[in-house]
Amino acid sequence: MTDIFIEGGRVLLGGEIRETSLQIAGGDIGAVGSDHGRGSFGIDAGDLKVLPGIVDLHGDAFERQMMPRPGVDFPVDVALIDSDRQAVANGITTVYHATTWSWEPGLRSADNARRLLEAIESLRPQLAADTRFHLRHETFNLDAEAEIGQWLSDGRIDLFAFNDHMDSTVASLDKPQKRARMVERCGLSGEEFDRRRVILRCIRPYIVLQKSDRILAY
Repeated sequence: MTDIFIEGGRVLLGGEIRETSLQIAGGDIGAVGSDHGRGSFGIDAGDLKVLPGIVDLHGDAFERQMMPRPGVDFPVDVALIDSDRQAVANGITTVYHATTWSWEPGLRSADNARRLLEAIESLRPQLAADTRFHLRHETFNLDAEAEIGQWLSDGRIDLFAFNDHMDSTVASLDKPQKRARMVERCGLSGEEFDRRRVILRCIRPYIVLQKSDRILAY
């Protein structure tokens, strides 16, 4: 591994930023404020900030690589590799891909969550960034509970969060622009989406009751 000498930059050290040099040896910071050692590769970081690798705890930009526009789907492995390159180029060295498993078909469906998890697990050794799986579980997606519970038990989920977008989803259905974005993301026709939204509005009170019963059962 090539030794690197970084000089002229404003370096974040502890809780302060100060102008100094860094000697990198074997991938680790070997010295702070030293002179340029013989045999190391020099980088002039003048007018730049030198920071530790950024940790992105909640990144869903990969969805744009998977579906750059409605009706255009890229293979998951291609999307992940592209996202990985973009992350590292922007200083992100640890990334948690925030995957939503919702009641929706399409980009946030069960099949898509499964494909993404499997792709991250298989590609992880090839990716430059430390890539983790962050699952966002829509609380009204009751049918997924058993499988998600197994993933958690198996240690396959690195970060877990509960989402509850039901109220905002129902409220957005009558707003043309938001409705259009949801239709595109789901991959449904406008007619099929409208049919499902009628069902959603009708069954919502019963889903709330079912969810409350399950919470009480725990």
